[in-house]
Amino acid sequence: MAREARPLVFLGTPTAAASVLSTLIAHGFEIVHVVTRADARRGRGAGTTPSPVKQVALDNAIDVSHDMSWLAENSHSELLGVVVAYGRIIPGAILAHTPMVNVHFSLLPRWRGAAPVERAILAGDAQTGVCIMDVEETLDTGAVFAQREIDIVDTHTTETLTADLAILGGQLLVENLSAGLSLGVPQHGEATYAAKVKTEELRIDWKDSSVQVLRQVRALRSFTVLGSQRLKIITAEATESDVSLSVGQCDESGRVGTGNGAVRLVAVQPEGKAVMDASAWLRGRSASEIIQFS
Repeated sequence: MAREARPLVFLGTPTAAASVLSTLIAHGFEIVHVVTRADARRGRGAGTTPSPVKQVALDNAIDVSHDMSWLAENSHSELLGVVVAYGRIIPGAILAHTPMVNVHFSLLPRWRGAAPVERAILAGDAQTGVCIMDVEETLDTGAVFAQREIDIVDTHTTETLTADLAILGGQLLVENLSAGLSLGVPQHGEATYAAKVKTEELRIDWKDSSVQVLRQVRALRSFTVLGSQRLKIITAEATESDVSLSVGQCDESGRVGTGNGAVRLVAVQPEGKAVMDASAWLRGRSASEIIQFS
C-alpha cells in the first residue's frame, strides 16, 4: 500500500503523546491541527502551562484547540486522526466522518483502559508493548493494525517504561503510515481492564510481599505513613530475604520488613520536602527512634 497521504489531526496531552507527535513531525507527516487538554494552572497568580503536546504544536506553528469543536466543524474522510493518551472518548458523530487510529501502550486486549503501564508493572507482566489500533466509540476495542513487544525489566518505572513505549509507538506508527495501514485484525483473547489508579492504591501495605511492594513503588511511587506524616517512597530495591524485621519496621540501613522478606529504601520524599537519599533521611532521625511505618 502507498504512504498515508491524508493530512493528520493529532489528539493527545502528556509527554508520551508529545514524543509521538514529534516523531511524526520529524518524518514529514502533515499535521493540520492538534487537540489537547486546556492549559494547566500553575498556582495563584502564576498563569498557566501548556500541555507537552501543545508545546510541541506551538513550537512547530501547528494550530491547537482544547476541545472537539474544530473536529466537529472540519470532520471529513480526507483527514486521519491520530490519538495518543488523549484521555477522552471520541464521539461517534466525529468518528463517522473522520477515521482515527490510536497508539495504545499495551498488547491488546490485555490492559484496555486508562492505566495500562501501571497495571502491567503491578501485575508483574514480563512483557508489554504498543498497538496501533482503530478507534471505536467503545474503549480500546478496535481492530489492531500492528503491534510490537517490549520486555519489562526490574528497573522499569511507570515513567521510564512509558517513555520507552512512546518511542516504540512513534516508530511503529511511522512505519505503518509510511507503508499504508493494512487491514486491522480483530482483537482476540481475554480482555483485562486497566482501571485508573485510585488514591487508596498509593498507600503501601507492608503486609504484602517484598516483590509486590517493589512493584507498587515502581508503578505508583507509593507512600507510607510514619506517625502523622506521609513519606513517599521514590525508589526501593530488593535486599536479603532473611532479615528479621516486623512488618513495616525500618532499620538503620533503610531495610523495611514486609509480609514476605524485606526491601531497602533508596530514595524518599518526606511530606513538604524535596526528594532525598533514604540514607540522608535516616541520618536525620533520632538514633533511639524505632521507625515503624503504618
